[in-house]
Amino acid sequence: MTHTNRLANEVSPYLLQHAHNPVDWYPWSDEAFAKATEEDKPIFLSIGYSACHWCHVMERESFESEEIAAILNREFVAIKVDREERPDVDSIYMQAVQMMTGHGGWPMSVFLTPGGAPYYAGTYFPPDDRHGMPGFRRVLLHVADAYRSRREDVDAASKEVTTAIARSVTLQPSSNALDRIALDRAAAGIAKNYDPVHGGFGSAPKFPPSMSLDFLMQVAWRRDDRELREIIVNTLTKMARGGMYDQVGGGFHRYSVDARWLVPHFEKMLYDNALLARLYTRAWQWTKEPFFASIANEILGFVQRELTSPGGGFWSTLDADSEGHEGKFYVWSRAEVMEILGEEEGRIFCALYDVTERGNWEETNILNVPREPESVAADLGITFDRLADVAARGKCKLYGVRAKRVWPARDEKILAGWNGWMLAAFADASIAFGGRYDETVRKNADFLLTRIDADGRLTRHAKINGLLEDYAGVAWGLTLAFEATHERRYLDAARQLVDQVLSRFADETGGFFDTPIDHEKLITRPKDLFDNATPAGGSVMADVLLRLALLFDRDDYARAATETLDSTWPLAERYPNGFGFLLGVAEWRAGSPKEIAITGDAKDLLNVIGEMFLPHRVLVAGNEDLPLMQGRRADQVMAYVCEGYACQEPTRDPERLRALLAR
Repeated sequence: MTHTNRLANEVSPYLLQHAHNPVDWYPWSDEAFAKATEEDKPIFLSIGYSACHWCHVMERESFESEEIAAILNREFVAIKVDREERPDVDSIYMQAVQMMTGHGGWPMSVFLTPGGAPYYAGTYFPPDDRHGMPGFRRVLLHVADAYRSRREDVDAASKEVTTAIARSVTLQPSSNALDRIALDRAAAGIAKNYDPVHGGFGSAPKFPPSMSLDFLMQVAWRRDDRELREIIVNTLTKMARGGMYDQVGGGFHRYSVDARWLVPHFEKMLYDNALLARLYTRAWQWTKEPFFASIANEILGFVQRELTSPGGGFWSTLDADSEGHEGKFYVWSRAEVMEILGEEEGRIFCALYDVTERGNWEETNILNVPREPESVAADLGITFDRLADVAARGKCKLYGVRAKRVWPARDEKILAGWNGWMLAAFADASIAFGGRYDETVRKNADFLLTRIDADGRLTRHAKINGLLEDYAGVAWGLTLAFEATHERRYLDAARQLVDQVLSRFADETGGFFDTPIDHEKLITRPKDLFDNATPAGGSVMADVLLRLALLFDRDDYARAATETLDSTWPLAERYPNGFGFLLGVAEWRAGSPKEIAITGDAKDLLNVIGEMFLPHRVLVAGNEDLPLMQGRRADQVMAYVCEGYACQEPTRDPERLRALLAR
């Protein structure tokens, strides 16, 4: 039987995947809440995203079941939300799930009163009782009965959770100053969980700790700390040689289910690759390790090929599954590799990439590099250059064959905030690698400008208004795009977005809410402080404010950044692993950032800046109406290096500039 529900009118690929379920789904809407109130029915809220493997499983098992759909339609008003479209809704109810169950994840399953207050929650439920997990049928009947027959208990539970969520954004002030001593202490707190064998922190599953590594890199650079350097270099190397990294096509999968980065959860997210591309670019600037430059460029090449729309926007995700099987698109048998590459080169390639007859995952092979390539070359009796040549040619051939397979689904939502993060990565890489990505930077920045109206208000996606994540992310990306391209309109747009945040998102106690003051009313006004898989909007906004404070000589921007950092410090002090991006911004505030002004056609001088690891700097070139450019002759090639607007003697000599920028 063919069904069509209200989700058929949506634009989200995730919602459209459920448009023909027998469940009478509503999108998040006033209509759904009005129906629940009118009929006095509880709400079943299901939140997920298109690349989520277990979301697909629950759909197949439960939401496509006529029997389960009949229970849902009779007892509940069912609402389906794409967490990537509505991170504000997701944030609120994820807190509820974590409070009620002790853990979180997607698909998220939350039962609400008609007013939106949660009273029972979970994540994935199998259709029937299994492995100690209650079946979804039984959960639905139990929760519906509780709403009908034990209303007082339901109201008490929902009020308790709602009150706790509202209180969670109220922080107790810290008596400790947020200075470099405190930042060193935070770095030590992160480092103590280091896995010296496999790299990374903690045990399985392992997520790429991009923001924490960036913060540690700043501290290691400041202190010339060899122990931190070992942690960072080993982790970056092990991640990039593991199966979590797509050895054939570039780009990182979401996370590794094991401790050694071998078996990934196969979806690919734009935001992971944005943060990691920028991290590997900065790691190359710091260490001059060619491998890190190679990984950065491979990630960006993957995004250009597979996640870039014709209009210059970046799409959101690639699914984990293809043909109904997780990872099928990415794995190989040894026979396949040997047939494609031939006997001699196939043997070399298989030795390097751990390809065996038995396989390393479900009788297939996830390509990874578990041994040092130099050691593999020595064992094979060939030169390292020969090994590298075979590897490069082999990856190219395998990519061609793989491209003819059934591709994983692609979520073609273009989310403003995620695009801002990816734009920042391309902009930093364009400066680092001699302008290689200038065209991509301009095309994406121009696309994002179309999302900003005349009043400086931003659209997240489709008809969804921008959230803090979007304003901060786009402002960050546009600011770095200005540094890469010297296009003043990008910087002016970033300032326009920042002024919107200060007027519509600010919390009088410090920091920013995730939603503007004129946003739809939810059960609480969310304020996500943690840098989890993605940086918190407030963390990114603090970074942007510090940059624009220097570029425009705005003390009020610097004060707002400081208040944001100080208001979040009580939590960051206790849980440094959850605040990697914010801690990196605090390193900026605690130091003396370099203010660099370049006049004239000075490609050699710009190349020096791109090659150096300068974690705390702003760059202006070719603009005479900014404070750093006042009094500079535009027709003269010259570099000015300043701190606090106090400048050293200018130079046109690249080596002298290098010396001025070095500590």
